[in-house]
Amino acid sequence: MFLCELNDFYPPRRPAQSTDVSCEFGSSKYYALCGFGGILSCGITHTAVVPLDLVKCRLQVDPDKFKSIGNGFKVTLREDGVRGLAKGWAPTFIGYSMQGLCKFGFYEVFKIFYSDLLGEENTYLWRTSLYLAASASAEFFADIALAPMEAVKVRIQTQPGYANTLRQCVPKMYAEEGLWAFYKGVVPLWMRQIPYTMMKFSCFERTVELLYKYVVPKPRSECSKPEQLVVTFVAGYIAGVFCAIVSHPADSVVSVLNKEQGSTAVQVLKKLGPKGVWKGLVARIIMIGTLTALQWFIYDSVKVYFRLPRPPPPEMPESLKKKLGLTE
Repeated sequence: MFLCELNDFYPPRRPAQSTDVSCEFGSSKYYALCGFGGILSCGITHTAVVPLDLVKCRLQVDPDKFKSIGNGFKVTLREDGVRGLAKGWAPTFIGYSMQGLCKFGFYEVFKIFYSDLLGEENTYLWRTSLYLAASASAEFFADIALAPMEAVKVRIQTQPGYANTLRQCVPKMYAEEGLWAFYKGVVPLWMRQIPYTMMKFSCFERTVELLYKYVVPKPRSECSKPEQLVVTFVAGYIAGVFCAIVSHPADSVVSVLNKEQGSTAVQVLKKLGPKGVWKGLVARIIMIGTLTALQWFIYDSVKVYFRLPRPPPPEMPESLKKKLGLTE
C-alpha cells in the first residue's frame, strides 16, 4: 500500500483504528512523527537544491551581474569554484527542517482542530476551505521558526566576502544589528510562504483528484505503484508551479531585504518595481516544482514506514445524503 493514498490530507474524519497502525490518529505520537516527516521532507529537499537557490537569490539581488540561470552558474563557478555552489547549505538544512516540523506537524493539528469545530457535514462541504485555513495557520508558526536561518542563508549567498559559514555569519549579524537581524524578514516570509503553503496543500489535493478523474484511464485502486507515483509527481509539480508564481514577489523582497542592512519591506518593494519582483521566476518554478513533488513522496514514506493511521478519502456523510435526498 506504499503511497497508494499519498493524497491523505482529506477532511480528518477520525478513522476506525486498525491493528496495523502504530498509534492513535490525533495522538501526541502521531503529531510528533508527522513533524519528523516534515523535517525530512523539507530539510532534505531544500538542501539538495541549494545551488539553484543560490543562483536564484543572486538573480534577484544583483540582476546586472547575474543575467540568467545559466549565466548565474557560470559566474558563480568562475568566482567561487564548485564549493561556492554549496554556500548556505547549513542554515538551509537547519531552517527548513524546523519549518517542515511546524508546517506538517501543525497542519495535522489544525486540520483536526478545525474539523472538530465544523462538524462532520461542514467538514465535507468546506473541505477545501479547511485545507486552506489549516495550512495557513501552520505556516504562520513555521515561518517564525524559519526566519533566523533564512536571513543567515541569504546573507551568505548574496554578499560575497561577508561570511562563508553559519558559524561566521551568525555572530557577525548579531553584532551589527542585534536580534532584529534574524527576524526583520518574518513579515515578508509570511507574505511569501503562507500563500505558497495554502496553494501547496489545496492545489495538490484538487490536482490529484482531477488527474484520476479526467486523465488516468483507470481508478487509482487499479493503478500500479509506479503509475501512482507518476500521478503523484505530476500533481506535486503542478502544485509547485502555482506555489512559485503566487509567492515569488514576496520571495524577491525577502532576498533583497536580508542582503541590505537598514531596509524595510516597503522600501525594497518600491526599489524592485513591478518587473523586478519577478526576476528569477523560472529558476524558482523549476526548484519549487521539484521540491513539492519530492516532499510529498518523502513525507508519505515516513508515514508508511512508521505505520501511521491515514484518514480515508472524503465521502459525503450519510446524514447529509439524507438531507439532500440522495438516499433511497
